[in-house]
Amino acid sequence: MTPAAALLGDAFHRVDDSVQSVLDGLTSEDLGRRITPDANSIGWLVWHLLRVQDELVAGAGGTEPVWIADGWHERLDLPFEPRSTGYGHSSADVAAVRTSPELLTGYGRAVAAVTSAYLATLSDADLDRVVDESYDPPVTLGVRLVSVVEDVLKHVGQAEYLAGLPD
Repeated sequence: MTPAAALLGDAFHRVDDSVQSVLDGLTSEDLGRRITPDANSIGWLVWHLLRVQDELVAGAGGTEPVWIADGWHERLDLPFEPRSTGYGHSSADVAAVRTSPELLTGYGRAVAAVTSAYLATLSDADLDRVVDESYDPPVTLGVRLVSVVEDVLKHVGQAEYLAGLPD
């Protein structure tokens, strides 16, 4: 693994550690709690960040996300199309994310394992490959992966904040 890929691997490992930490000790009820009627819940935030990481890493690697390939969408049995990642979800959609910490933990570990395996295959030249020409400048794989880390860490922080609030 190149030093750049190893650095990205460390960042994604921190995401996984944070996800596992925030879920530890929570109940299904905790996951669904919302601090206001339209606020995101811990469960929705964690599901969403994992789906985003899963979908974007799979897309970069030209594979099927583990959400679909390994049947996580069936196990969590959420009322969304399998490709849904949570973008554009309504308050009612957020409320529909009812699951267990164990299922989210399992899905999170699966996403982390696939992400780590993918990063281990990357060379520096791979990180320089343009993956999206619709931006100016065009987005490289390295920039896309850093963007994913940034996005999912924000959501982990939101979930950690919510988990720390008193009932």
